[in-house]
Amino acid sequence: MKVSNPIGLGVVDEVVPLHEIVYQRLTRALMAGQIAPGQKLTSRKLARELGTSDMPVRAALLRLQSLKALSQLPNGSLTLPPMTREHFADLMDTRVVCEGAATERAAQFMPPGAVKALKKACTALTRAAQSRDIDAYLEWNYEFKFQIYRTSQSESLIFIIEMLWLQVGPFLRQHTKRFAGDLSGVLELDYHEEALEAIERRDAKAAGRAIRRDIAAGARFLVEHGDFS
Repeated sequence: MKVSNPIGLGVVDEVVPLHEIVYQRLTRALMAGQIAPGQKLTSRKLARELGTSDMPVRAALLRLQSLKALSQLPNGSLTLPPMTREHFADLMDTRVVCEGAATERAAQFMPPGAVKALKKACTALTRAAQSRDIDAYLEWNYEFKFQIYRTSQSESLIFIIEMLWLQVGPFLRQHTKRFAGDLSGVLELDYHEEALEAIERRDAKAAGRAIRRDIAAGARFLVEHGDFS
């Protein structure tokens, strides 16, 4: 795993324990598809890349292992657990329900400043696809959606969605790779602009419908074409 901004530690908040900061960085890396299926992780290597000691990384990795986001290999290193086509389809179906509900709530509560930030994320997401930048596309896909969910005012929904993304995020990279380097094709399965327009209109039902279509379209494509255990 190559740890770079915004995954790197950067300026550390002394109030937040270091192991929590490391955990937050690793969960974001997983959810944004920056840790690939089959990639092996060790606390020593991650500590070196994050510029921290081994102990907070160990604590974060154990926490992720307890959440079944990572599994341990016989040699002690960690990797993503195997993903079957059936389990992936089930996770994506659950995403449709939870993220659609969070979006409907967010469309009712999102303040103007958050809508403006969401528009910037939407533009960056489209630009990343058009410029064939997989890493940027995955990062902005994560950023766009979670900007919505974090304004839903539902901590329980956000928690469930994060747990789902910990498992599916790394496999979304397979989705983008199927376009053979031409990421502009992924926009045909992408409804983020429709979601943004609905949120700007305060049309909660339409916003939720757009996010559900976005997730379902990607799920159908990846379930059919993805590489699974």
